Amino acid sequence: MLFFDFADLMSPMGNASAEDCANYIAVMFSDYTRMVTMQNLMHDGGCSGSGITYAIVERLSK
Repeated sequence: MLFFDFADLMSPMGNASAEDCANYIAVMFSDYTRMVTMQNLMHDGGCSGSGITYAIVERLSK
């Protein structure tokens, strides 16, 4: 299994493109987040919350 395949399977919402990352940074420096303090905000396609996905379990059990 290639690392890119593993990353795709580990991110239930999909991996962010470079444009998605740029949009996230633009929002973080905008007034939309002026009331956000002391938060860990992840932009990782759900990987940090999933631990391991069913797709990974299926792939590794073959």
